[in-house]
Amino acid sequence: MFITFEGGEGSGKTTIIERIATHFKNSYKVIISREPGGSFIAESIRDLVLDPKHIGMAYQTEALLYAASRAQHLDDILIPSMDTHDLVLCDRYIDSSFAYQGLARGLGLEYIEKINDYALQHLPLKTFYIDVSPEVGLSRIKDRQKFDRLDQEKMSFHHLVRQAYLTIADVYKDRIIVVDGHQSIDDISKQIINDIERQLHDSK
Repeated sequence: MFITFEGGEGSGKTTIIERIATHFKNSYKVIISREPGGSFIAESIRDLVLDPKHIGMAYQTEALLYAASRAQHLDDILIPSMDTHDLVLCDRYIDSSFAYQGLARGLGLEYIEKINDYALQHLPLKTFYIDVSPEVGLSRIKDRQKFDRLDQEKMSFHHLVRQAYLTIADVYKDRIIVVDGHQSIDDISKQIINDIERQLHDSK
């Protein structure tokens, strides 16, 4: 079961994914990965695309680098893990490209679909979008020691990203579940765990 997690900056995805993995690891074989990155070459692309020094990066270049990292990640980690693990949990996937580059950057969903054709052949069973206002999310990460290139975008951009995610969630309503990210981490984790347990039960 391939499950992805989406959200803006400071949505708590990483902590929530770790809690979910901990909950299921005694009963199922679980692996966690992330995008951009997840494998050696994909992580190298991550370093390039998120480097704060690269403020002049063209939107098309940004989108193509994410697509390249994703293709490598699929071959190195995700596709093999789907054969060897019960739960494959990924922090971000193609919906990040739809939201950030397709809608917030204005490149269009069709463009993102075209350059991510390989990923579209391997869509997750479910995607949990953790919805939180940019003001709340960015306040949660204000004490970070290091900010990447997207963390440093203007507040208006983060609002565009949030609206983009809500639009995409409506387009893919059969796959994407919107979760209120203003709840406690405990409550969010419990909600998602319950949803995954239902999926596991139904798949038996």
